[in-house]
Amino acid sequence: MEKILFDINDHVAIVTINREKSLNAFNYETLIELQAKVEEIRSNKSIRVVIFIGAGEKAFSVGADLKERKNLTDEQVRRNLYKINEVFTMIDQLPQPTIAAINGFAFGGGMELALACDFRIAAEEAVMGLTETGLAIIPGAGGTQRLPRLIGEARALELILTARRLSANEADTYGMLTRVVGRKELLKECLTFSAQLLANGPIAVQQAKFAIKNGMNTDLNTGLQIERKAYEVTLPTEDRLEALQAFAEKRKADFKGQ
Repeated sequence: MEKILFDINDHVAIVTINREKSLNAFNYETLIELQAKVEEIRSNKSIRVVIFIGAGEKAFSVGADLKERKNLTDEQVRRNLYKINEVFTMIDQLPQPTIAAINGFAFGGGMELALACDFRIAAEEAVMGLTETGLAIIPGAGGTQRLPRLIGEARALELILTARRLSANEADTYGMLTRVVGRKELLKECLTFSAQLLANGPIAVQQAKFAIKNGMNTDLNTGLQIERKAYEVTLPTEDRLEALQAFAEKRKADFKGQ
């Protein structure tokens, strides 16, 4: 059985972690399959938005597969740690906007996958947190770095050091989520949000994401240079000319990503 399901429709790719009986935990094979799908997404220009979700209704992902881990050698644990870090960094660096559809439990590595996405839309029934210190380890797939960048150092320290589990509404209050919706509306809301992204020039959307994410990690002057270069990428595109023509003709632009 495939551990990662993959579907593309109207420029939106939906990536499903397909280990429902294991609460969509990540074992090594799942990480390898996920990496292959992410590599495919990166090179597929027809994909303009990516949604990550867990199979079933109980869990987005509870993180590392602890049943697998208890039988691993220290070397194999390190292998898994390096791989999950590598895959989540690839997701973080995808040119397309990414959405985590948090449909249930999102603990440890599952929450770190959500943090590697650009947006997080959660079902109001979802429960989430970076709970690793409760297992005498620390977040190892970007949690200690991405969470404080998202919500600030003090709040990240609080949540990681206490291993606190948050309801979706609590996580929203902390600034971790884009929005909270009813479970039955989750995927619909993600697709509606995707449509808002798809309405704009795909090259411009990707370059804006590139400028923001890379500019945030440097000083203002360097960030402004990054922005200018990203802007220049959009200048020779057919989409920019189409936008001007559509404006003049008072119609909706038909962007091709060219």
